[in-house]
Amino acid sequence: MTAESAPEGRRAVVIGVAGGSGSGKTTVAQRLLAAIGEPHITYLPHDSYYRDLDAIPRVGGEIVNFDHPDALETSLLVEHLAQLRRGEPIQAPVYDFSTHSRSPHTRTIYPAPIILVEGILIFADPELRAQLDVRLYVDADPDIRFIRRLERDINERGRTLESVIHQYLESVRPMHLEFVEPSKRYADLIIPQGGYNDVAIDLVADHLKRLIAAARAQTA
Repeated sequence: MTAESAPEGRRAVVIGVAGGSGSGKTTVAQRLLAAIGEPHITYLPHDSYYRDLDAIPRVGGEIVNFDHPDALETSLLVEHLAQLRRGEPIQAPVYDFSTHSRSPHTRTIYPAPIILVEGILIFADPELRAQLDVRLYVDADPDIRFIRRLERDINERGRTLESVIHQYLESVRPMHLEFVEPSKRYADLIIPQGGYNDVAIDLVADHLKRLIAAARAQTA
């Protein structure tokens, strides 16, 4: 199914949802998608733009540093955003997290009045940040974020307790402090409690609905 294109002469509005690993940003993004409706919004997770494993930086030559900006091909995401704003569909990469490599297949994504970009590092890159019309930062206490990540990696990815803790201390936490947390200052709105903050999510969803309604009125 194709998405509803932005009206001619009016560019799409790009919403960025950032926050630390385990903050609840994906939950916020999914709730916004559900509230707005699939035909009106295009979803672009930054995670789809990870590089192949051998091109991702390492900490001490050992730990693969998935939380460093160089782990992602952000320039391609910026290029894709420009295409969507021109009303052109894109071929978004599909990342296989079981092998940590790009799939040979791509996913066709169509333009829409609202484009939602989500990821931990989307505010850390100046070129990508400049493409975001509205910036939302999902905030959560460090202990809550760590517990959520621990549960996810053990239950969903088969990791051991020791490996999750080691990676967190050696790469996740340092990268959060160096890149993610400082990027909070670029946010237009900080959402505490992540996906459980009904008031904030409802306010953002209502704002996006008004933008869509205004765009329709201009073309009526």
